[in-house]
Amino acid sequence: MPAPLIRTATLDDEDELGRLDRVTWSTLHAVAPRPQPPYEPFYSERFGPRDHLVAEIGGRVVGYIRLGFPTPLACNAHVRQIQGLVVADEARGTGVGRALLRAVQDEARRQGARRITLRVLGHNAPARGLYESEGFVVEGVLPEEFLLDGRYVDDVFMGRSL
Repeated sequence: MPAPLIRTATLDDEDELGRLDRVTWSTLHAVAPRPQPPYEPFYSERFGPRDHLVAEIGGRVVGYIRLGFPTPLACNAHVRQIQGLVVADEARGTGVGRALLRAVQDEARRQGARRITLRVLGHNAPARGLYESEGFVVEGVLPEEFLLDGRYVDDVFMGRSL
């Protein structure tokens, strides 16, 4: 599979990003219930195209990553938080997630951030391995924070300096 093109999302990407979100939904990474029709718009007042980087292969969207602020506080404005990372099933294991993760760190630096953080479910070993391989370290754990599919799952905070 060729290397993905990473770009900022556009308004025209909204339907495809929403579809990708729905088809990849899993309790491996989602704490919200499975989306049901009628579907909410992908973009919101809080997150628009400017907050997403998209991975494309052959003109087809195969992933995205969402970058935001962890809080609205000015004293926390030097930190960015990854608030979503999705890769299409057929593109997993091909470097799309890694390319998005590297690109979002570059974008955070461009925005003047000094740190980047994320939250990941404790049982999501593939994501945790990717983050660790890119320099993220566990900075805190909320044990058994979520009940998913009858199992209590940790909420793991990870971060790194930029």
